[in-house]
Amino acid sequence: MRRLHEFLFVRHRHNWVLLLRFAVVGASGVLVNLLTLVVVKKLGPSFDEAIVGLPGTQFNVRWYHLYSTIAFLVANLWNFQLNRTWTFRTSKHASWWGEYWPFLAVGLLGQVVGLVLLTLLMHLDSPIHLSPSLLDDSTGFRTRLYWAQLIVIAVVTPVSFVLNKLWTFAAVRTQHPELADPAHVEAVLSEDDEVAGTDRPTAAVLGEPGRHDPVR
Repeated sequence: MRRLHEFLFVRHRHNWVLLLRFAVVGASGVLVNLLTLVVVKKLGPSFDEAIVGLPGTQFNVRWYHLYSTIAFLVANLWNFQLNRTWTFRTSKHASWWGEYWPFLAVGLLGQVVGLVLLTLLMHLDSPIHLSPSLLDDSTGFRTRLYWAQLIVIAVVTPVSFVLNKLWTFAAVRTQHPELADPAHVEAVLSEDDEVAGTDRPTAAVLGEPGRHDPVR
């Protein structure tokens, strides 16, 4: 049990830290996404109106598809900047665009999947559509589009984390191994704690061999 605890929470502590920070950034991105969606929905036509029909099908591109994409682009840029400077700390080791295009590519892949799911949640002929009687769009909390967008975010975000960790920021960590080194992460966390005025148990206290408390 002790070895399992050490393996999960000591040796891989840096991965848990990355996941936690990514989640915090993601949570802020959810707010940015939804706020952007609210704004563009209020400024534009009814979200359920068709913009253009898809040739050879009975489906249409509707305004909610466009609103969702605009909200995604704004939140994607927000999340990227915070992940670059705080979560993965690669801003000093790679060009902004060099990291943003794979981050955007991952996001766009997730957005395509999200738009399919969004359509299934919004289209009344879909077997998983959100109930228009329960969510009758009478208030903000009863707006189908907002709940559908929130469900899409919840489904797509975990996949985005894995892809971004393994691809978007992986090249930088390969060239700069210290960014992925648990010792380096521990030192950074200790610096953060000093700035915040708090203490964090170091690896030596937790029992990881070959590691010592940083000199304060």
